[in-house]
Amino acid sequence: MAGMRKKLGAVVIGLATMSLTLTACGGGGSDSSGGGGGSDGDAIDTSTATGEVNYWLWDSNQLPAYQKCADAFHTANPNVTVKISQFAWDDYWNKLTNGFVAGDAPDVFTDHLSKFGEFANQDQLVDLDPTLAKDGINVNQYQPGLADLWKSQDGKRYGLPKDFDTIGLFYNKKYVDDAGIKESDLANLAWNPQDGGTYEKVIAHLTMDTSGRRGDEPGFDKSKVKVYGLGLDGNSGGPNGQTQWSMYTGSTSPAWTATDKNPWGTHYNFDQPQFQTTITWFKSLIDKGYMPSVAAVTGQTESTIFGAGKYAMVTNGSWSTNALFDTKGIETGLAPTPIGPSGKRSSMYNGLADSIWIGSKNKPAAAKWVEYLASPDCQNIVGDAAIVFPAIPSATDKAIAAWKAKGIDVTPFTNQVTDKTTFLFPITDHASEIYNLMLPALDNVLSGKADVSSLTEVNNQINQLFQ
Repeated sequence: MAGMRKKLGAVVIGLATMSLTLTACGGGGSDSSGGGGGSDGDAIDTSTATGEVNYWLWDSNQLPAYQKCADAFHTANPNVTVKISQFAWDDYWNKLTNGFVAGDAPDVFTDHLSKFGEFANQDQLVDLDPTLAKDGINVNQYQPGLADLWKSQDGKRYGLPKDFDTIGLFYNKKYVDDAGIKESDLANLAWNPQDGGTYEKVIAHLTMDTSGRRGDEPGFDKSKVKVYGLGLDGNSGGPNGQTQWSMYTGSTSPAWTATDKNPWGTHYNFDQPQFQTTITWFKSLIDKGYMPSVAAVTGQTESTIFGAGKYAMVTNGSWSTNALFDTKGIETGLAPTPIGPSGKRSSMYNGLADSIWIGSKNKPAAAKWVEYLASPDCQNIVGDAAIVFPAIPSATDKAIAAWKAKGIDVTPFTNQVTDKTTFLFPITDHASEIYNLMLPALDNVLSGKADVSSLTEVNNQINQLFQ
C-alpha cells in the first residue's frame, strides 16, 4: 500500500469520459467469454486452467509477497504461469482504463472500492459467484463485512477480498519525548471541533518554529515552522478524506456519515453541520501553523516529509506502517486515532479485492488465480511478510505476529476492528465525478479561497448526479 496504496489522494483519471468511450466501442471486449464460461450466470471451468495469467497491482511493497504467491501457485498448477506487473497509483488506473478501451487490459487486477462500481456498470468485470459456487469457495471466511463490499447493486460479486486497512496515529518518538509528552498519553487523546481538545493541545506543543518556540508558546512564528505537530497527507482528501479527516468526521456527535446509506447510497451529506464544523476545525490547524497548507504538501508523500523530520505526528493507514517505521534516523511510534465527541475513536474501514476483466482470453486460469489469491495459502504468505492485514482472520493474526517480531505493535489498527469503531469506505455510483467535484472544492476551503459553506452548493451538485 505504499504511498497511494488505497486512498484516493491522487488525481483520478476521467472515468466518466471513459464510460462514454466504452459505450461507443461496445465495452472494450465485454462480449468476449475468453473460453470456459464467464458470461453472466455462467460458471468458469477452472479445471481447464492453463497458460499465462497477466496480473496487475500498484504497491511495490507488496510485489515480493505476491510473487511468492505466484511461485507457489505455479508449483501447485504447473500448467499455469502468473506474470505480475506493478505500476504506480496514477499510471495504474490510467493504463487499466485505457486497456479496457484498447482490449489489452490484464486478466486479473487489484481493484479498489471506489472504482469497481463504475467498472461493473461498464460491464468490465466478471461476476464471480457462479464460479465460486461451483468450486465450493467459502465467501464467509474473511473479516466480517469485507466480502459483501464487492457485491454490486444487482447482487453480483465482482471481487474476492485480499486485505483490509484502518487508520492510526504515527509519531516521532524523539519529538514526543523532547516535548515532555508521555507516549501512554497519546493513546487517550480526545478531540472536539470547538477547541480541539487534548489532541490539539498535543499538536500545538509538538509544533516548533525555526527559533525553537513551540506552537503553544508566546512568540511562536507560524510563518517559519520547522516541525509541524501534525502532517497533512497529500491534499485535502477529496470526498473521502481517508487519511486526512475521516477519523474526525467519523466520531462526531451526532454521528456523521458521508451518505444516506452505505454501500450504494444516493445522497451525500457534505452540507451537514457535523461535517462542516469538523472541516472548519481541521482548517484552523493550518491557520494556526500547526499543520502545513495544501499547497505545501501537493506532490509530496507524507512518509517522505515525516522521514525528513518535518512532522511530529501523522495520521495514515496501516498500509504505511513499514514506510513510516523504516525511516532512517527516526524512531517511530504508533497510537490510535483520538476519541471524538461521540465518546469513541473512529477509523475508515477499507479493503482491496482481485477482479477478473471480462475481456480476458484466459478466464479459467484467471479465475483459478483469483481463488488462490483469496485463499489461506496465499494470504498466509502475505501475512508473514508483514506488509498489510490479509482479509482472512488467521492470516491477519500472522501479520500481527510478524510485525510484533519486528518490534511493532499494530493493535491500534486492529483494535478498531475488534472494538467495532470502524465505518465503511463510502461506495456509490459516480465516484470519479464526485471526486472531481469535491477535491478542488475542499482544497479551496483548506487554502482559504472559499468558505466552508461553499461545500453546501458542491453537495447539491453531487446529489444532482443521482437524480
